[in-house]
Amino acid sequence: MNLRRALLHLCMSDWQRRRAFPDAVLERIEQAVRECEGRHAGQIRFVVETALPWAAVWGDQPARERALELFAAQRVWDTEYNNGVLIYVLLADRDVEIVADRGVAGGIVAPGEWESCCRIMEEHFRAGRFEAGAIAGIDAVAAALARHPPGPRTAGNELSDRPVVL
Repeated sequence: MNLRRALLHLCMSDWQRRRAFPDAVLERIEQAVRECEGRHAGQIRFVVETALPWAAVWGDQPARERALELFAAQRVWDTEYNNGVLIYVLLADRDVEIVADRGVAGGIVAPGEWESCCRIMEEHFRAGRFEAGAIAGIDAVAAALARHPPGPRTAGNELSDRPVVL
């Protein structure tokens, strides 16, 4: 177990999450997801987790592994055209992970494009610009999905646009 990381996660509070992502910002993120999904057939799910559960901290679970768990738990994989994309923000680590379903991943969008989207958000987050970072990241993901359409443009809205806060 990484002691420094464990202390970061143990010391994180919902107050810190609300400071970074207050309700007004969550509403603007929801609006950005809704607007961006109008430009492509992909489904974007935005999840913010304040800190990992204690068992995950104890096991030194990487953010990527947690993102994969949440991809399944949030049923991002369960879209008709396999076009779901999870944007996962782990606030305690200031880490962003993107997990895309097989209709989007699998060579359609290069892993480097997803990494670029993550870096955009992380740069903003390091400077304390959480709203700007989230919106810029959503826009970057939407641009990648628009360049590589993951299904017919008429695909319905299968995932809620409202961000999930854990």
